[in-house]
Amino acid sequence: MILFPFSEYWWFYAGFTAFVLVVLALDLGVFHKKAHEVSFKEASIWTSVWIGLALVFNYLFYLYAQYKFSTHEPYTSMAGFDADAQAKNSALEFLTGFVVEKSLAIDNIFVFAVVFAYFGIPKVYQHRILFWGILGALVFRAMFIAMGSILMQYHWIVIFFGALLILTGFKMFFAGTKPQNMENNFVVKQLKKVFRVHPQIEGQKFFVKKNGLLYVTPLFLALIFLELSDIIFAVDSVPAIFALTKEPLIVFTSNIFAILGLRSMYFMLAGVMDRFAYIKYGLASVLVFVGLKMVWLNEAFGGKFPINWSLAIIATLIGSSILVSLVIDRKNNANSIS
Repeated sequence: MILFPFSEYWWFYAGFTAFVLVVLALDLGVFHKKAHEVSFKEASIWTSVWIGLALVFNYLFYLYAQYKFSTHEPYTSMAGFDADAQAKNSALEFLTGFVVEKSLAIDNIFVFAVVFAYFGIPKVYQHRILFWGILGALVFRAMFIAMGSILMQYHWIVIFFGALLILTGFKMFFAGTKPQNMENNFVVKQLKKVFRVHPQIEGQKFFVKKNGLLYVTPLFLALIFLELSDIIFAVDSVPAIFALTKEPLIVFTSNIFAILGLRSMYFMLAGVMDRFAYIKYGLASVLVFVGLKMVWLNEAFGGKFPINWSLAIIATLIGSSILVSLVIDRKNNANSIS
């Protein structure tokens, strides 16, 4: 049984979407109206703000679920239904989904850095590209989640995506750490064939007109590449959250909150990403774990692997990989000094 069916909670989706659009409008139209280089301090503050908003929403969602489950049909008529326990479980599912999506988004951050470096995008214009890129990502994620809510009802599709996540995780384990060669990237080559490209950056413009002809700037190519790469990442991240909860409402809200803070997290980590060389092993382990949940663990635990165990395992995997990265980085720095 879906606890938050779209037919009854469409107003929740609409209200949440309106809230997101208002926040984004304030972000670009007020706080970042003037193009500027985002400092580590500013990025850290905004990262804390986005995470804080997600946690506040999570608590309010718990209170709302508790109220709804204990006072409204059909929940009150369900035999053995514990309203408080189910509300806590729903809140934990949101938190776990948020942590998973936030963790997997680190892969996006590495792609951001490579793309910006290849197209020579100055830091002062990177926020604008990421803003529109993430706005597009929100639309594509909503489409993926809508399709996923239908497809994940079929057992063989759940098994397929679970196996895909496991394979992706193992591939990440043995992928190596060589930087991507954007010069030979198929997508970049095709973009340059499709669009008339202006070789120079013209401020923060995506399009320029020269001699009566419309050209796209490197900013636009970077934007399109980021959108396409996010679609690829969504193939992993959306099924990963569906492995934790069957509630499309929780998948949607946790996914969107994680994406909203992606820009500030990029600017915060951009200068220290080389210190997290081993985090990919933590991310790979998370993908393998959630894949195992889909193909085996959920069924082995009577249809649902305990969400509190999932949160603890995921946090341990990511936290351990970050800790190992920092310890080894510190040792390498100490050795280089000596």
